[in-house]
Amino acid sequence: AMAPGLTMATAARPREPQIWRGTALGAEASIMLYHPDADEARRLIGRCVAEIRRLEAIFSLYRADSALSILNRQGYLRAPPADLVRLLAQARSVSEITGGAFDVTVQPLWTLYAAHFRQADADSMGPRPEAIVATLARIGYGAVALSARRIAFEKPDMAVTLNGIAQGYITDRVADLLRAEGVENVLVDLGEARALGRHEDGRPWKVGLADPLRPAQIARVVDLVDMALATSAGYGTRFDSQGRHHHLFDPTTGRSAGRYLSVSVMARTATVADALSTGLVNVPLERADAVMARLRPLSATFTLGNGETVTKSARAS
Repeated sequence: AMAPGLTMATAARPREPQIWRGTALGAEASIMLYHPDADEARRLIGRCVAEIRRLEAIFSLYRADSALSILNRQGYLRAPPADLVRLLAQARSVSEITGGAFDVTVQPLWTLYAAHFRQADADSMGPRPEAIVATLARIGYGAVALSARRIAFEKPDMAVTLNGIAQGYITDRVADLLRAEGVENVLVDLGEARALGRHEDGRPWKVGLADPLRPAQIARVVDLVDMALATSAGYGTRFDSQGRHHHLFDPTTGRSAGRYLSVSVMARTATVADALSTGLVNVPLERADAVMARLRPLSATFTLGNGETVTKSARAS
């Protein structure tokens, strides 16, 4: 299963693929590839897993020794890893394109909500408004100074989460590694999916989108050929049993996004698909076309509160 909202669907093939299953940044993960040499395929999968672990050591929020954790503790990081600089630069670009709807500095909101709902007598309405306002003062993607030599927060008590983009970035790194090795038929699923080529028999890769009203069920299956797919949905991490408060925050209000049940984005790279699906949960439908036009070619499917879907496309110019 892909998380959130994705699952692989496969059918009979002329020969067996090599498959790895594990975890990446806490999500279920898999790599499925075709290769004429099984030993070589296993070697390549080993390289991919090593790359996943290397990048986890940079991006993980849950490892105290990760570069991201050190940045959040200190408020600065000297000689940062190149991948962290590159990813934060890509995140800033998506933030600018979405008008701030995507913002990696919302981590203080996650901390606020998690602490609130850990209380036995937590108010079901969420944190007090004044606490949210105070927390919003610590948020702003433009307040992260970024260079190859140093990353620094320009507001006190800021913190970054890369959960809305890092899985896509790692997915792209693994896919690019395999492509550089000459692999032409592969589906990488590290929480977000990216396909290289097709099945060996010429069919598109099949990826299922979960029904956000019944996440254990597949709402529809889409074809992937040299594209990536990511889904953002509030059911991924809930703070309360009703799901009104979840991990997808609106950086302007400090509240959990409630505009859609889910947003799925298909793009050339998993990094863009991941970040844009996260940002679009805060973008009204009438503004989505203008945002998507900046990152074409791509398509996005919005699941409304009643379960109906609206799909928008931005074709390559």
